[in-house]
Order: sequence, then C-alpha cells, then structure tokens
Amino acid sequence: MEGTVKISDAILLLDNYEQDSQSLHTSFKLAGYSLPTVVIEDNGFLPDDVMSVYGFFSGDFKAATGDAGPKYFNEITVPDYWEISGNNSDGKVQDLSRERGRIFYAEPKHKRLVKVVDWYDERGIVRFSDHYNRYGAIYARTIFNEKGKRVNRSYFSPDGREVIVENFVTGDIILNEGAQVSIFHTKTDFVLYYFVKTGLKQRRIFFNSLSTPFFVSNKLGGSVKHDILFWQEPVNQEIPGNMQMIFNGQAPRTATVMVQKKQPYDKLRALGARRDMLHKLGFIHPFVKENTYMAEALICTNSDKIEHCAELIKALPQMHFHIASLTEMSSKLMGMEDYNNVSLYPGIKQDALDELFAKCDYYFDINHGSEIVSAVRKAFLHNHLIFAFSETVHNRDYVAEKFIYPAEEAARMVADVQKAMADETVLKRHLHLQQEAAFAETKEKYLQFHRTSE
Repeated sequence: MEGTVKISDAILLLDNYEQDSQSLHTSFKLAGYSLPTVVIEDNGFLPDDVMSVYGFFSGDFKAATGDAGPKYFNEITVPDYWEISGNNSDGKVQDLSRERGRIFYAEPKHKRLVKVVDWYDERGIVRFSDHYNRYGAIYARTIFNEKGKRVNRSYFSPDGREVIVENFVTGDIILNEGAQVSIFHTKTDFVLYYFVKTGLKQRRIFFNSLSTPFFVSNKLGGSVKHDILFWQEPVNQEIPGNMQMIFNGQAPRTATVMVQKKQPYDKLRALGARRDMLHKLGFIHPFVKENTYMAEALICTNSDKIEHCAELIKALPQMHFHIASLTEMSSKLMGMEDYNNVSLYPGIKQDALDELFAKCDYYFDINHGSEIVSAVRKAFLHNHLIFAFSETVHNRDYVAEKFIYPAEEAARMVADVQKAMADETVLKRHLHLQQEAAFAETKEKYLQFHRTSE
C-alpha cells in the first residue's frame, strides 16, 4: 500500500476474525500501517493479508486449488438420491423425509456459500462437521460423540493428509510435520511454536482477547512492557480478572488497554480502572458515502412484524420508506404498499439492495426477528441517521442512545425525525453524535497512537 507506515517490531494477534477483529485490522490499514496480522481460530475465509496459525502448517490451499472459489450450497458431495435444499439462512440435506445434514453459510449468508456442514446419525444427533474454506475444499473435520459433544478436530493438507489433531477433551494438539510429530498440551504452546517457526517471537503484540493471545504475550516474556490489549467486549459488574492483572502490573509485557467501544470504556472508568493505563481508541470506519439530506428511509427485514410501522408511515408522509426483504413478503407486509410513501422489495437481490443503501439517508431498525445483511452496520457506513426501538435494536454499537426509544414513545421518535428532516444542521449534529457513540476514529488518531505507544 502506498504511504504505509511499518511498525517493524509489532504483530496483530487475533483470536478469530469476526467483525470486531476485522474492524481493528481495517483500521490499521486505513491509517496506513503495514502490520502482520495473525488469526488463531481460522474460519476458512480469511483474506490474503491475514495469516492463520493452523493454515501455516496445513499448507497452501490457494495454490493447490488454483484459487478456486467457495462451494455453493448445492455443490457439496452427497450420496445418490439424497436431496439438497436451501434458503438465504441455511441449507439441509435429506434422505427422503429424514434430515441427514445441515449446511451453514459464510457471511453474507444470502450468497449461500458453504462454511460448515453438520452430518447427523440415525437419531438426528450431529456426529461430525466438515469445514469448508474459500477455495471450496474441506480443510478441517470436527468429530462429536454420541451425545453430540465435540471430541476432536482434524486439519488437513490440500492433498487430504491429516496434519493437526486437536483434542477438545484433553486440550492436546498433535502436529505432524513430515517425520516429526509434536505434541502441545495447550493451545498457547502451539501458538508459541508457530511464533518460533515464523520468526515472530521477538515482536511486540497487539491483541484483542484475554484468552490465548494474552497467554501467548505473557509466556513470551521480556524485560519491556510494550504489548497492547485492544478491548472490544462488554464489561459487566467487575473488571475481567485477566485485565486486572494488567492494571495491577502483573502482566509481564502488556502495559496499555485500548478500549474500542463506548459501553466498556465508560464501565471500566466507573469501576476504577487505572486511568494511566486505560485509553480509548475506536475504529476507523470505511464510510461509503455522505448523507445527502434526502427524506428516503430504509428498513431491512425478513419478518412482517415491524414495530409501529404503519404509524410511522402515516406520521411521516414526507418520508419515503423502502422496505426490503431477502425472502417473499407476507400479505400483511405487502399491504403496506397501499401507502403512497412506501415501496416494497420482496426477494431483493444484492445489487438492488446496495442501490437502496446508496439512495437512502435514514435507517429504521424497527423490525422484530433477526437482523439481515448486517443492516445496521451497513447503514452506519452509508451515513444513514439510524433510529431504533429498544425492543428491536439489533446492534447498539452503531446507534446513538438518544435515538433508541421505548416502543411506547414512538411519538418522540417521530418528532426527532421531523426535526432532522426540517433542518440540515440538526441532521449533521445527530450524525456527529452517532459517530461519537460508535467511537469513530480518524487516521490522525491512529498515527498519534503509534507515536505514543512506542
């Protein structure tokens, strides 16, 4: 990347590559940093610039498959006469009327790309799971006992050899490197071996978990405290025990806790966390567009239960509501099209949905049931002003508390929407409040972090 800043002595060590880990990795890249990034729990769909501890030993699936793409849900291999079916949530494998397997998709789920397939025995209990990667290959298999409890997981090379066996009962990990067989009694020891093999042992560690990454930091030792915890999880009634070790000076290498979300930051301050070691550093968000102050609102739902939907539509006639669903819509929801300020999009395709996110400037997170297409985060990245009910809000990280209302206070929501529609200055102020609540950071803040964290 042009203009990147190398932190030559640091590595980003992540437990997994879920959304918060992705956001941290993306923030460093958007700030212009070139930072080696390693993930411990490989989900099979890591991007090219993220290394995998397990994948390092398993081999190069990309080269072996010719960079083939993921498997579509109906491309998995099944016995003759078994039937594969699926929707936008998951898929299943049936032998006549008996369900033999369940297919789980990689995100975004509506693309129906295979991530895991659970296989059932005659009693309907899962006995093993096949884990697929982004090249359409089975890279791991998890075995379950007759009670459906995990027993072990094997990781394979591209040619099908068993390279790693992880025993979930004992915690042991067996690694086969040609003629050499190594046994590690903890995952921490396994990751430390990876650090030695890759020459990363001397680097400082930026990490986001108090489990294995924290244990790795502690066991590496050293005379200088320069590792950093990036904390992204909620905090309950007390400071997590391993974090207290950091604040008490008992962590050999970790000197700083960077908190990346508002709730845990406020809670840790209230619980008396050391102010000299506690700092806030949110994410640099890859915003897609600016708000254009148009009275166009989006609702994404796979349910016809939308809180105060008709009331909002009638109370805000100047607002045009676009209601999109990945599935077909019920007759109840289809009836909403009788209103002049409503457009419905049943069974919407991704391209059309992307156009709606680009067109709209407001998002109403008011549908009951599960969230689809990570809609709240996507609305945030499109600079929609987001409104929600406390009974329906799906992702509080991206919604200002001021705009989350009890369902009985729908009239107050309407009044606030009307004020934003009537005055661009009010809308800008609300968007700023929304970004503050999400701890949205700038490149300059990350560069300042670099200068002060050396």
